[in-house]
Amino acid sequence: MKGIWHYMERDLVKWARGRVAVITLLVMPAAWLIFVGLALPVRFTGNYLDFITPGILVMTMLASSLQGGSLLMFDKILGFLNKFLALPSPRENILFGKILFITIRGVIQATVILLIAILIGATILSPLQYGMIYVILILFGILFSGLATTLALYIDDHDSYAAVNTLISMPLFFMSSALMPYSVMPSWMRSIAMVNPLSFAIDAIRSVGLGEVPLMQMGLLFVTGGLVLIVCVQVFRNMTV
Repeated sequence: MKGIWHYMERDLVKWARGRVAVITLLVMPAAWLIFVGLALPVRFTGNYLDFITPGILVMTMLASSLQGGSLLMFDKILGFLNKFLALPSPRENILFGKILFITIRGVIQATVILLIAILIGATILSPLQYGMIYVILILFGILFSGLATTLALYIDDHDSYAAVNTLISMPLFFMSSALMPYSVMPSWMRSIAMVNPLSFAIDAIRSVGLGEVPLMQMGLLFVTGGLVLIVCVQVFRNMTV
């Protein structure tokens, strides 16, 4: 755990010093929340702000997770990763340290978005409900930060990684239940959205807001995240840089 903590702390300090990056990552989700959430009081959702907030929270975690893969890519390009791999600590510590930092960063950013949502009129929930929302966001963050760090091992430049990032994030977001309920989707889109990992997290958060305990969605996120971590660990154990 000490090794994991030091790898995480290194990235956390670096991120905290880059104030521009801290702010810019919040601009897009905050804009979606304010301009879309307030401008579209859609009939089929009642309070559209309450409906879209879970989608924006999950989008924030997704953006943070996918961007986090670039940290490992830059460590590889600049030669730091070779030095880390030569240290006596297990190489899995590098992976878990990155995933821990990326998840913590995403949770911090999601907290800011959640506070903005409350300030502009979203329904205030109980402490227990907020706790469950954070559990869902953490499970989702682990899933996609593990995926992002693994992809970063096979990509050698920032432009290519940014293109892959967009290729993954945009279809996942727009083919999920973030912006509209299943009942108004075309049948082909509904079929895709119902197996989309983003929809698992979004639907789980909406269920929490309704006072339910979304065990099925949380279980799917847990199992999927566990499988991704197993693959990530195997890749890190066998990789050469």
